[in-house]
Amino acid sequence: MGDKANAHPGAAGRATAADHPASVRNVVLVGHSGSGKTTLVEALALTAGAVNRAGRVEDGGTVSDYDEIEHRQQRSVQLSLVPVEWGGCKINVLDTPGYADFVGELRAGLRAADAALFVVSASDGVDGSTRMVWEECAAVGMPRAIVITHLEAARADFDEMTRTCAEAFGADDPDAVLPLYLPLHGAPAPDGHAPVTGLIGLLSQKLFDYSSGERKESEPGPDQLPLIDEARNRLIEGIISESEDETLMDRYLGGEEIDVKTLVQDLERAVARGVFFPVLAAAPAAEGARQGLGTVELLELITGGFPTPLEPEAPTVTTPDGKPREIKACDPNGPLVAEVVKTASDPYVGRISLVRVFSGTLRPDQTVHVSGHGLADRGHEDHDVDERVGALSAPFGKQQRTLSHAIAGDMACVAKLNRAETGDTLSAKDDPLLMEPWEMPDPLLPLAIHAHSKADEDKLSQGLSRLVAEDPTMRLEQNQDTHQVVLWCLGEAHADVALERLRNRYGVQVDVVPHKVSLRETFAAKSAGRGRHVKQSGGHGQYAICEIEVEPLPGGSGIEFVDKVVGGAVPRQFIPSVEKGVRAQAAKGVAAGYPLIDVRVTLLDGKAHSVDSSDAAFQTAGALALREAAADAKIHLLEPVAEVSVLVGDDYVGAVMSDLSGRRGRVVGTEQAGGGRTLVRAEVPEIEIDRYAVDLRSLSHGTARFSRRYARHEPMPAHIAEKIREQAQDSP
Repeated sequence: MGDKANAHPGAAGRATAADHPASVRNVVLVGHSGSGKTTLVEALALTAGAVNRAGRVEDGGTVSDYDEIEHRQQRSVQLSLVPVEWGGCKINVLDTPGYADFVGELRAGLRAADAALFVVSASDGVDGSTRMVWEECAAVGMPRAIVITHLEAARADFDEMTRTCAEAFGADDPDAVLPLYLPLHGAPAPDGHAPVTGLIGLLSQKLFDYSSGERKESEPGPDQLPLIDEARNRLIEGIISESEDETLMDRYLGGEEIDVKTLVQDLERAVARGVFFPVLAAAPAAEGARQGLGTVELLELITGGFPTPLEPEAPTVTTPDGKPREIKACDPNGPLVAEVVKTASDPYVGRISLVRVFSGTLRPDQTVHVSGHGLADRGHEDHDVDERVGALSAPFGKQQRTLSHAIAGDMACVAKLNRAETGDTLSAKDDPLLMEPWEMPDPLLPLAIHAHSKADEDKLSQGLSRLVAEDPTMRLEQNQDTHQVVLWCLGEAHADVALERLRNRYGVQVDVVPHKVSLRETFAAKSAGRGRHVKQSGGHGQYAICEIEVEPLPGGSGIEFVDKVVGGAVPRQFIPSVEKGVRAQAAKGVAAGYPLIDVRVTLLDGKAHSVDSSDAAFQTAGALALREAAADAKIHLLEPVAEVSVLVGDDYVGAVMSDLSGRRGRVVGTEQAGGGRTLVRAEVPEIEIDRYAVDLRSLSHGTARFSRRYARHEPMPAHIAEKIREQAQDSP
């Protein structure tokens, strides 16, 4: 594993289908934005012979970050698959965005992968969000390794960064996070910084020199071996402590020299079991070079130490109606079970689905059953349909290279699945099955939009439906109270990408407008009103008089209508007309144009005319009576209040609670959540948390999460309510 003498060149970019799950590795790259994930992917592709020069394929494009939006924003915004071949294995490398707004793409990558590479910049260190992802991987036992990048930075220190990683990722066992290699430095530059030119293997005690642009192996000098003794002994002890051979530690402590081959085998098993987490170093290749520093070692770690798709347990599978179904783990001859982990649109090919096959074998032109359940709250309807699979391909930059099949454990792009969406399950037509979709982060930043022109209005609905189908972390809301179209996003960058895709991919121009919350009105005290609708202008007249009493009710009561008319003052057939008029006026509001709720309206008396009274006349009278009652009463403007739960590191609890209080929030409780975190529960007016997704991220340096749930409407403070009323009066 990285200490093997001979590198195995790749297949020079040819797309091949894996023939057995044992020859497949699925690995996802994780790390904060700017840590160097995409550069590392391109360096691996170069070393594996998949590109002709650093990061370039035949058409001159890059293997990752090939989307136009990514070029403009200079960062990854979507999950990218880059398949490379090394040592007889097909490695599906999944490059994920590091920015928090695109965590949905990261979660899709984690779902599709069997192991994770955590990419850490030597100049930036480990951020809080990366630690949180590490903990999530630890909770499910996913094997992990750490790659330190940016060693060329002026203040980069591999040893110090290794200690930082051990503190951040090895809370339970720091000796489980150890380097496999130490960097070799060249002559110092004028600024005093000595560049890293090679590596020395702690197990093999061999030198790997990359200074020529290609890896060259040699024996270390006698003055170099003592420099690695301490690190080598610690690594050997760390490997032995995780060995399944319980006699190995006794033999080692007894002075026996443990064979390097045995140590490498135990190391590989410990990595695959997710109990040992090696640290490596990597750097991109220089211009004209064939290999980047550490890339051979990293490819050998992936092929030798990371698990095959045969090793993880089979996913939980049911029939579409919920009956459990057991399947054998990663059996190419088993029932077809595949999952759509990403959906994208190509202007020429149409919809393309990135699929991970968990069981069976997927072939072009076969008819499959598409099941999509569990995302109704995101605008995805449950569906069970049959579709014909189009061509299978392996993505490589903007290219799609044809595949003959995709076996269990492998990944492929599928064309022309017009109904399949991210999170859906593909199975056999005559044996439909369903995988439970993975947990998606809740989009909590509202973006209210409307079509820029009539032409855009005609295309808006289709554009939005396609956008949401591709991105399940986005939720589409047609708010019936505010009459706004709202896209709920994960953050500002997520919203910007959504708008750009609408504009450039679907040809829809939209305008962003202020987001409105659903306000309500209610009576603060009992009041009475008289509605008189009498008109005589020749011909058939209109005559209706009614007297009502309005009183407030507890929250959640709605509108209650009570008939207390005696003596037939209002004929029985017109009492429903009065109620209809009252309810129609309540829906329009009585003060600032917001719906009236939580009142009891009692019809006490009225008058009618034998000829001129009618249904319409009494509806009008009922509405007038309610307006008159409101004119003589104090009307409360009600605002929605949300129950907010914030999971935050203990260091930021005070700042979060202070911020919530500044938003007119009431903290109702706190509780320890483990892992140095606290759950803060509060009730906050929704109007105050429109941008909380952005503000909380800034406040907690990206380490806090929150959820919100509507609780109730309650009276708004008088000074704020007055401003709302003034705005309502000024609006046309």
